[in-house]
Amino acid sequence: MDVRAKLSEIGLTLPVAAKPVAAYVPAIRTGNIVFTAGQLPLVDGKIPATGKVGGLVSIDDARELAKVCALNCLAAVETVADVNKIVKIVRVVG
Repeated sequence: MDVRAKLSEIGLTLPVAAKPVAAYVPAIRTGNIVFTAGQLPLVDGKIPATGKVGGLVSIDDARELAKVCALNCLAAVETVADVNKIVKIVRVVG
């Protein structure tokens, strides 16, 4: 499957991988497994909103921020592997 084409079909694009905000590795590959860490909803290097969902952050805004995190995670994966070869996502922590 062509991930970029599929994202394009639903009106999304894969961003350029964000640089780490702290001392960690955003993605690392070991064999055929890729681990990601520290993926935030960064847009142009900034987090557009912070706070509790349902309080300072609306559910709709939280949904969009989660989408940004997922796209940023795929961008991090792409720094160490071909995203078109992803077979399964094993764990998501938020």
